[in-house]
Amino acid sequence: MAMTSSRGRRRRLPLWALVLTVVAVALPAVATSRAQGAATGCTVTYTTNEWAGGFTAQIRVTNLGAALNGWRLEWTYGGDQQITSAWNAQVTQSGNAATAVNAAHNAVLATGGSVDFGLQGIWRTADPAPTAFALNGAPCGGTTTPTPTPTPTPTPTTPAECAGTGATICSDFEDQRGTVPSGDWQTTAPDCQGTGKVTVDTSVAYSGTRSLRVDGGAGYCNHVFAASTRDLSSVGPVVYVRMRVRHTTALPTSHVTFVSMPDASQGGKALRVGGQNGALQWNRESDDATLPEQSPAGVTLSTPLATGRWLCLRYQIDTTAQSMRTWVDDQEVSGLRVDGVPTQDVDGQWLARRTLPRPTGLRLGWESYGTGEDTLWFDDVALGSSPIGC
Repeated sequence: MAMTSSRGRRRRLPLWALVLTVVAVALPAVATSRAQGAATGCTVTYTTNEWAGGFTAQIRVTNLGAALNGWRLEWTYGGDQQITSAWNAQVTQSGNAATAVNAAHNAVLATGGSVDFGLQGIWRTADPAPTAFALNGAPCGGTTTPTPTPTPTPTPTTPAECAGTGATICSDFEDQRGTVPSGDWQTTAPDCQGTGKVTVDTSVAYSGTRSLRVDGGAGYCNHVFAASTRDLSSVGPVVYVRMRVRHTTALPTSHVTFVSMPDASQGGKALRVGGQNGALQWNRESDDATLPEQSPAGVTLSTPLATGRWLCLRYQIDTTAQSMRTWVDDQEVSGLRVDGVPTQDVDGQWLARRTLPRPTGLRLGWESYGTGEDTLWFDDVALGSSPIGC
């Protein structure tokens, strides 16, 4: 009887003992599952284009885990990089730590899906690519691949019109390979990006077989550009620019921009060539001054731009005096001239600022601030310290 009682007690384990046994067995499986998710949850490619003191980076995030509605990518720089702008994501930086958060239009990231965004920045001593990323707090492992600077494209040909001028920029885009601007031209959106895009086009060209195509979208803050990687700080004292441009749509009533030049005298804000009230205009970003003034009389002193054909746009900016001139098809536009002497309805706003311009870069694309969309092309772009004709 005593033996039978002993066997019964061994068979009837208390309930709490059974629970502890199950938990002890299950815990290692849970820990293993989490480790595997962290190692294979995402991959990142970080493709850079670097020049002295500056860089752009295109970043692709591929989600290998569960679908996400809202994502955050974090990484740390190993050099002294400072991010200055970004597109397709909201990017912030604190010390060496950077964080990118989805934009409204790309918040959903399906399993196996990818999202692309880009950024531009500066550096002084070192610009190594980051080697570790985390998506929504989970490390991206395994195939996380920071990509080095792409192999340089072939040496560009020199358009005949600027041969022998010593131009700092002289591009007919014949050196471009593929549809994404590369090498001396990089896609950027200085403030924010919408639906616009920039591509290398082989179906429309002024010379050769390639041009730069811009599909410019309407809507507030719809910006996209191809930016030259050349530093223009030492060009001058007069900066001469010549380009071929072809518009599909007439310049709108609302303000738009298709050429933008960062200006050191404005703290990096831009001198902008575009349109308003249907006519060509200059705009100064820091104080929104226009050339000509947007009075009815001022607008008539400028010119609309023809559509469906190539135009030759030329202008010059003096960095030592209050002097600017602009030509369309070799006809000077009187309403786009600054000579230091105020002209009614033309340059009163412009001359209110006495600081002389100092362009440091060239960007070709489209900025819309409300209504106004266009498809346009650029070709045979030249910029230097000597006049360059059409």
